[in-house]
Amino acid sequence: MKQEQQKSLETTYLLGELELPNRVVMASMTRARATNPGLIPTSLHAEYYAQRAGAGLILTEGVWVSRSAVGFLNIPGIFTREQTEGWKEVTSAVHKKGGRIFIQLSHSGSASHPDYLGGLLPSGPSAINPQEKSYTPQGFKDTVTPKAYSVASIKDMIDEYRKAAMNAKAAGFDGIEIHAHLFTLIPQFLSIATNQRRDKYGGNIENRCRILFEILDAVIGVLPGKRVGIKFSPTVFNAGIIKPDANTIPAFNYIFRELNQYDMAFVELVGPSLDIKGTVIAALQDNIYSHFRSMYKGTLIANLGFDWESGNEIIATGNADLVSFGAPFIANPDLVERFRNSWPLAVGDPNTYYTGGETGYIDYIPRQIGECPGKITKGNFYNPLDLDLYGA
Repeated sequence: MKQEQQKSLETTYLLGELELPNRVVMASMTRARATNPGLIPTSLHAEYYAQRAGAGLILTEGVWVSRSAVGFLNIPGIFTREQTEGWKEVTSAVHKKGGRIFIQLSHSGSASHPDYLGGLLPSGPSAINPQEKSYTPQGFKDTVTPKAYSVASIKDMIDEYRKAAMNAKAAGFDGIEIHAHLFTLIPQFLSIATNQRRDKYGGNIENRCRILFEILDAVIGVLPGKRVGIKFSPTVFNAGIIKPDANTIPAFNYIFRELNQYDMAFVELVGPSLDIKGTVIAALQDNIYSHFRSMYKGTLIANLGFDWESGNEIIATGNADLVSFGAPFIANPDLVERFRNSWPLAVGDPNTYYTGGETGYIDYIPRQIGECPGKITKGNFYNPLDLDLYGA
């Protein structure tokens, strides 16, 4: 049975028009290496992603769609010509190694900070502080009460996604993943804690979800739906006020059913990172993937806490088509080969996750075929935790 399962993650998969050589996806992870005033991806980014081109699909870190979207230090954007040119180097490097790469488009919304906006307030669905932390050049700072988007400014914000999608297309990305999880812009509209609007973008479930589908429509207007995916984390309990509530399961039931109308690339679904028994979403504790698989008929990517065995198992059950891995890819650029050959995994150093520079970013060396089994470049302990880093 084990051998049969191991074939699951190794088998090819047709994702729209892209044939993936395996079903191991590199999850989006913030690495904070755009340490320049223009938030431009550099040759470091190109080398980092090219080193990991053995993944069936690479999902980039969350990338800002506009200047007003910025809310975390040293994360690159895709809203200027210089940034687009920088990403061209990345996609070219990945493609030369035979890889496939989607960019993840992200917006902080009310979770941004005036320090990033020339002293201006960030915008959110309502004038309600999400009570999160924004990582600024001076360190973490409390978020503030934002100004509420007007209907006109919502349309402008959606257009920022469209322009970012155009830049992503020009940069040579194979597709786009829309960031719709944690405490960022789209979850802010979905949550009744931060969205108390009384117009067509607030109130009932359909109205609060409207922004999601309008952003999706804008991006699909640039790239075919088969090149567009989206990521959700309905069971995450953020530090601030955006948390699951009695509306969470009905809202995501509605979203997943509506997404069947789109000929999309995939939906990436993040599972519970904590025990949610006894909460309003307890029903999703052990069956989140089967629950939403029963509603959504397209490609489903399972994320959070998987290893080789459990990844193969969920594919074998049919409750996911692909599995995304985060932290294991940091210290194991050759993760697929390590999985395939049952080689032990190196462990990354969390102290270097967001520090900038080469250390802990591109200096993890792939294991050599024939190398002594216990000899690994950076540690020899397997870490099963699939960290969903900020912006992932």
